[in-house]
Order: sequence, then C-alpha cells, then structure tokens
Amino acid sequence: MTTSHRAIAATLAVAASAAGSQAFAEEKPVDETHAEIMVLGQREAVMAIPARGLAVSLGREQLDAVNASNTEDLIKYAPNFFVRKRYAGDSNGVPGFRGTHSTQSARTLVMVDGFVVSNFLGNSFNFAPKWGVVGPGEVEQFDVVYGPYSARFPGNAMGGIVDITTRAPRDTEAFANVQEILQPYSQFGAHDTYEGGSLEAGIGLRQKEGPWSLRVSGRHFRNTGQPMSFLGLTPVSGSGGVVVTGAVVDPEHERATADGTGIPGAPGNASNPYFAAQSPARIRQDQAKARIGYDDGSVTGEALLAFWHNEDNQTEPVCFLKDEAGEAVCEGRVRIGTQSYTASGATFSRTLRDELLAGLRLSAPIAEETTVRLAASTYQILRSDGFTSASHSAGVSNGAGNLARQGPTGWWTTDVAVENKTERRELALGISANAYRTDQTRYKLTNWQSAAGKVPVTRTFGRTRLISAWAEARLPMGPLKVTVGARHDDWRAYDGGLQANRYPSRHNSSFDPSLSIEYGLGDGMRMQLSLATATRYPTVGELFQGSLNGDGSFNSDSFDPNLKPERSRDANLLIARDFGPVRLTGSVFYQRVRNTIFSFTGFNQNGVTTSNFKNIELTRQVGTELIAEARDWPIQGMDIDLNGAWIDSRTLRNPSNRSAEGVQFPRIPRWRTNGHLRYSVAPSLQVSVGARFASRPNTDLFGQQRGDTFGFTSELFALDARVNWSVRSNLRLSAGVDNLTNDRAWVFHPYSQRTFFLEAGWTL
Repeated sequence: MTTSHRAIAATLAVAASAAGSQAFAEEKPVDETHAEIMVLGQREAVMAIPARGLAVSLGREQLDAVNASNTEDLIKYAPNFFVRKRYAGDSNGVPGFRGTHSTQSARTLVMVDGFVVSNFLGNSFNFAPKWGVVGPGEVEQFDVVYGPYSARFPGNAMGGIVDITTRAPRDTEAFANVQEILQPYSQFGAHDTYEGGSLEAGIGLRQKEGPWSLRVSGRHFRNTGQPMSFLGLTPVSGSGGVVVTGAVVDPEHERATADGTGIPGAPGNASNPYFAAQSPARIRQDQAKARIGYDDGSVTGEALLAFWHNEDNQTEPVCFLKDEAGEAVCEGRVRIGTQSYTASGATFSRTLRDELLAGLRLSAPIAEETTVRLAASTYQILRSDGFTSASHSAGVSNGAGNLARQGPTGWWTTDVAVENKTERRELALGISANAYRTDQTRYKLTNWQSAAGKVPVTRTFGRTRLISAWAEARLPMGPLKVTVGARHDDWRAYDGGLQANRYPSRHNSSFDPSLSIEYGLGDGMRMQLSLATATRYPTVGELFQGSLNGDGSFNSDSFDPNLKPERSRDANLLIARDFGPVRLTGSVFYQRVRNTIFSFTGFNQNGVTTSNFKNIELTRQVGTELIAEARDWPIQGMDIDLNGAWIDSRTLRNPSNRSAEGVQFPRIPRWRTNGHLRYSVAPSLQVSVGARFASRPNTDLFGQQRGDTFGFTSELFALDARVNWSVRSNLRLSAGVDNLTNDRAWVFHPYSQRTFFLEAGWTL
C-alpha cells in the first residue's frame, strides 16, 4: 500500500480544483423554525431529526452519483464516518462515527422513516443495522447527526444518528433498477472473479383529491463475496501425514512478527502457513415492502410493513494444499518437508434469516400550535438458523454439525411526543419505551444441513427494557438560539440465563441533560456549541447471549451479566461561513466515556478467533473536522465535497491491564478524509469521482499489533468513479468502479478489491 501522505494527496486531488461540497443543492423553501440550524448538504425536505452537533443531509443529487450495491453505500463519503462493509451484501455492515470502533454497533442509532432498524440485540459486527429492509432506489434522503445532543434519543445515539427517508408517492409513479456487479479477486491462494446483481422495482399511488397514498416495492439481490478468513496449519510433533505442497506464508505477517507488531497465534507465519481460505459467501436477499400514507393537511399517518429474507451459503472452501497426485487436501494430518501439521477448520456453513419490520406513525393537532405524535414499531426475527459442519469431510458428506437457532428474538419501540411551536419558542416533551428479547439455542446435528433429530447443547436467553421521559425547549432570541433538554431513563435487565442457571435481574436509571447554543455572527458566519451527557445501557446480547468462536464452538465467556452502562460527556463546537459558492465548516469534538464496553478479540492457541466483553474504566476522544462544500464552482455544473478529520482516541484508565492506558483506541485512524466530485458534462451526462482514506490504526487495545494483512486493521485508500447517462428523461444508464487502484485493505477480514458496476434505471 502507498504511504499515508500519498494517499491523503490522492484523496485531496478529488477536489484539487476547488474546495468541496456536500451539496449546495438548490434550496427549497423550508420551515423558518429550521432555516438557521446548521446543516451541511442539501435539504430537499426538512430534517426529520434535530440538527444539534454536526449534521449532514444528502439527497438524490448526491446519492445518484454513488456506486451503491446496498443502501449503506450511499453515505460512504460523509464526513468522519464509515461503514464496516467488506463486500456487496455483507449483513455485518456496522456504521461508526468519529472515534467509534468498527464493532461498537450499539453506539449508532439507525432509523428508516423514523422506525428503528438498529440491531440493539447486541454490540458487535454480528449486530449491524438492518440496512436490507430498504433498497438504494427507495431512498429520498439521508440525514446524519453526530453525537447525542438531542434529549429525544437514547444513549445509543452516543456515536450518532442515521435517519433514512424513503420516497412518498407524489402521483401515480413507478420505478425499476437493475444492476450487475463484478469483482476480480486474488489473495494468497484464492483467485476468482465474483459476480452479483440486483433487481429493484416499485409502484406508488396517490389519491388525486384525497389523503391516501400507497407505495409497494421489492428487491432481489445476489452476490458472491470474497473469502473472509484464511486458515493456518497447526504444527504437531512426530512424523507422518500426507505429503503436500501449496501452503502460503504471508510476508506481511512475517514482517510484522519480526518488527514486534504481529498478532500472537495468528495464521500465516512460516510456523503455521495458510492452507485454505474460507468459502466465498454466496448471498441471496429478497425484500418486500408496503407503505401506506395519510395526509389531509392536518392529520398525517404512515403504516410500514417490510419483509427481508437473507441466505448466506459458504460451501466451497478454497483449499491451497495439493498431494503428490495433484488432488486438493482440505483437512487431516499433512507433512511439508520434515514438519507435520494438522489442517482443520475448512468447514461448510449456511445461514437462513427471515425478518419483519412493522411500524405505525400518527401526527395530529390537539390545540392551536400544538401537535401530538405517536409512533410504534416492532422488528421480529422470524427465523435465524446458522448451520455449520463439524469438519470439511462432514460438509462434503452431509455429516455431523451444529445449529445456532434464534427465537423468539426481536424488539418493540413506542414513542409519544407533544410539540408546541410559536414564533417565541418551541417546546417538546415525550415518553418512549423499548423492549428487547433474545433466545438462542445451539444444537448438535447428525446431518449439518438438517435440523431433524437435533440435540440441544447450550441455551442463552434474556430481556431488557427501557422507559424514558424527555423534554426540550428551543428559544430564539434574535441571532441567538438556545436549546435545552433533559432525559430520564429507567432500565431493567431480566429473565436472563444460561441453560438452567438464571441471573439476577438488574435495575438502573440515569439523568442526562443537553444544551445547544446557536449564534449568527453575521457576514454569512454561524456558530453552534452543543453539550450533552449520555448513558448507553448494555444490550441484551452483551449481558446474556453467548457467541460462537470462529470454528463454531460456543464461547461461554463471550457475555457478562454484570456489565456496567457506558456514560459519556460530549461537546461539539461548530463554526461555518459562506464564501459565495463555497461553504467552509470547522468542527471540534470531545467525548469522555466511563465504563466503555469493549469486545476483546483475538486468536486462541489453535488459531481460532474468540472474543469477550469487558468494561474499560475510562476512554476519551477529541478531534477536529474541516468540511468544504462548493456548488457550480470553479466551473458551472461542478459540485465538490471535501472533508478531513483528525482523531485522538485513547484509553485513559484500564485497571485490569495498565499497558492499554495512553494508547490510541483500536481501529480508530488518526486521519480520515473523504472527497466526492460531481460534474455535469452535459445536461444528460454526469461524471463523478470519489475517494476515501483512513490512516493505519492500532489493531489491538495495547497498540502492539499493527499490520497490513489478514487479522489486522490496515490503512484504507479507495478511489471510485461513476458515469450517469440520461438516455431519456425516464431512462438512465450508469457504469462505475470502486477501488479503481485495486488497493488491498483489511478490517481483520479483507475489504473488496476492484469492483465494477453496470446499472440501468427506469421511472414512469
């Protein structure tokens, strides 16, 4: 990989001819009560969430210029933001803000049309938001707010909030999109071209002289993702074994080990070379959604029902070893020279999930200038079965295996709010509640693909609930606007257990105030200071649900019923100024978290990944962000976005192991920059170039592991390009490429290499 300075320079080159834009889209008339809130980007519609702290709003003008195989791709150029997406269709795409670790999924609140799709059943890569309930073609607007500066939202907004607004029908309308994806891939002994694609369509109906509307849509997606893991041989004493060739020694692991920055027990060294790659992931996802709307000019309502089916088949491990006859060897005792080894772990797996989102929202006036808003939703995991073979030979012959089955599992949310708005002030207060339930049983199987005759081995289960009351007041005083808020949470964890053992129920409460001050300095300059505290309670998964190790075995140490809640103190200072067609925004942020919940991940003595949750007494992050936006500058038809961030995120106190203190928190880069240039070459032709860069972070909590290969978190640089051609007003053809330079980057697992896109879109 190139040096950090060269990568930064390449990212900045995206906007070398100007100073960047997250939009400057032509502004539509907006409610005056929102007009001076600082929001970067376009505002085709008023933001549905309060813009306190750094706030970004992206509309179709930005989104159409992005290569997007899945919905989460649409925000990959947002400032100081990332999604841990390893391949198209990855269901473990965890979002993160600023100094959030890429597995701290419970620190980001993601909503679709105001309904929660964040998976707060746990806090790791296995609990990413349910992005798949929305197709990229449905999205009208992305609103992104950084930090917990609104009392309306729980402590899960400690990192930030992502709110996805889907398109409501304005008339009788329809759309269809088709996409093809191609990724040539080569890493160690795995060489192939992986292919995928999607078909998305929908229809919208609206009464011409009535309040009702209906939108029905669906999406079929399929893709084969590159292998996610590489398996190492385990040296054994004695002689014997099948004589083989083809094992791969990873030079980057060798270099890191020699430099003292290697990962103990990691495969790829000369003592335990790679013998196989995990099977490519063959993904199939099917989504169907119906949205009914009501709007008579006074009362508004919406009902949403979404179904998502997900299949992940991994039944073709890539075995590097060959015997003397040239046949592949995937497991057993083998010999290379005079050294004997055991090859194991090249198992087969199949995961099936059926999930349902249902939600209802109502808004109605109850008095002059006073509105009541009601919302309720549930997300149910109707089926979640993870089948794994006990060995490679068992996978081939439908022999023994394991089944991890969820159910009943899901969550429920309710919110009631009353808002009163006048020219002199805005008042809001509300009550909200949520409940989460998990129940997972692991079984032994005689046929790894069939649940018939299953024998239970372990069962973990538990529940949490949160009841909250909040209030906010926004007071305009000329150029000064002050917003004060407060939130009280009452939390309970109960009905948790492992097998027949029950854990005592737990109860806790918290009070979190917030304050935001906005001031118009004149001459196109504005300032905002936001302060808040937040409390993020442990998820039901962190408390009660055991996870599986990398080889499918149950890890009884992977959860902790006694975890303490995370408590943060946050501050964000923003200053923005317009310079004609260019807007510059500077941001300084600070967060101090007590009892940070962190999952310690590594390899055991057999090279198998394992993890467990613990509290870290005190962590702190501080950083700066500079964001430049331009529209139609330096030439007509060119928009440029450019943003850069510096992040200092450290462990301050960790009594369980003092060597972590003062060290940059793992997976948090010191530098992160994004750029996105869009240029209308002609009325029917648009080209865009995007770039993403993150400097190399520490891989572990102690700052001892740094590298650029499997098992590490590496530097990231990706250069993307796209062309949109409007053949007719209702027909678009697009072609694009992500990771144009074929940079190889890692987030423990490998990111995608160079990937090509071909699309066609039609509207009625």
